[in-house]
Amino acid sequence: MNTTTESAVTEAELAAGRRAYELDRQHVFHSWSAQKQIKPMTVIRAEGSHVWDGEGRKLLDFSSQLVNTNIGHQHPKVVAAIQEQAGKLCTIAPQYVNDARSEAARLVSELTPGNLDTIFFTNGGADAVEHAVRMARLHTGRYKVLSAYRSYHGGTALAVNVTGDPRRIPNDYGTAGTVHFHAPFLYRSQFHATTEQEECSRALDHLEQIIQLEGPSAFAAVVLESIPGTAGIMVPPPGYLAGVRELTRRYGIMFIADEVMAGFGRSGKWFAVEHGGDVVPDLLTFAKGINSGYVPLGGVAISDEIAATFADKAYPGGLTYSGHPLACAAAVATIGAMREEGMVENAARLGDTVFGPGLAELAAKHPSVGEVRGTGAFWAVELVKNRETREPMAPYGASSPEMNTLISACKDRGLLPFANFNRLHVVPPLNVTDEEARTGLDILDDVLGIADTFVSE
Repeated sequence: MNTTTESAVTEAELAAGRRAYELDRQHVFHSWSAQKQIKPMTVIRAEGSHVWDGEGRKLLDFSSQLVNTNIGHQHPKVVAAIQEQAGKLCTIAPQYVNDARSEAARLVSELTPGNLDTIFFTNGGADAVEHAVRMARLHTGRYKVLSAYRSYHGGTALAVNVTGDPRRIPNDYGTAGTVHFHAPFLYRSQFHATTEQEECSRALDHLEQIIQLEGPSAFAAVVLESIPGTAGIMVPPPGYLAGVRELTRRYGIMFIADEVMAGFGRSGKWFAVEHGGDVVPDLLTFAKGINSGYVPLGGVAISDEIAATFADKAYPGGLTYSGHPLACAAAVATIGAMREEGMVENAARLGDTVFGPGLAELAAKHPSVGEVRGTGAFWAVELVKNRETREPMAPYGASSPEMNTLISACKDRGLLPFANFNRLHVVPPLNVTDEEARTGLDILDDVLGIADTFVSE
């Protein structure tokens, strides 16, 4: 846990924040944004489960930034590990062995399911997906890739085309070899299902039909978020992940489990694919929670079968910063802290005893809540204007004045939310305290009272 003593925000910090904002608006190009239409929030300090904005307001971070600061901000064990590594070896080219990378790879291989014992380190989640797809294509000799419409896999050229959500569309020229399908989502079922069992069965039938219609021998891989994150935290129904695994084996397709957001304890297990039972993918991508983003790091965990493909044949890919010592030292310290402090178990407990019951109470109380869903410290609140029609509070692929009002109301009350389309996500650090978790739900309760005023009969 963070043991630093909180002090009052100083005028010097506020002045530095104002200067930072001025320079940002002059020189920084922000992602996913129309540059003149944004007013980005300045962060002048972060500690534990909180950040302080440019006005000195203390905000409970229920976003974990981009759902990546799983151990919270400024964890002293990880900060110390980075400092120690910087004093010993700041950087080294990836062709040379270094102890931080070797130990990080050992620890990841201990945690991943099955025989995913070979680790290729990347700079983040998007290039982890890029390299996983490349490995699958080279291993199978096939090209096409299947992925879900409600998904996010990264912003680089291939990863954004594997992505299903609308951010893909301006970048999609139909040349990436990607084919999309509908994954299960009972609340907005594409299959006219009324039960999880129906949704699972029909979604698997749909996926197999897509494979058959497109040609089974064309597909190198299915890329699937074990639990979709930005797309809405739709926990797959029982049997779905196992069904996908069976289909991929039947047709000789590699199964890539994208654990970039859901992995490293977020779902209450080390990897979300574990919720599917004894399911072992061929490749597993990770990033974010491996070191809580303290230094950029991602990677691919590779099965023995695929690793053997490159035993005597060179893998045509690499990155200057693959296995960067500072990033890997942070990963080693993060995994150690998570184990020592029981953070994965804490996330599971919070889901069972605080977030699950608390959000269910809010759903029963507020007509603006269409559904709550999730597990561990990984939840979504689906907001609607009408429960009967399920009209979303914002259209798919966009925001709305109503959602902007709710996001501002959260911040005004001391809560930093993660919002996407018509949803507010509850995704705090895994070591958030019970008191902090309940404080966040209390603020959300108050904000949902505002959301209720947008509900139509």
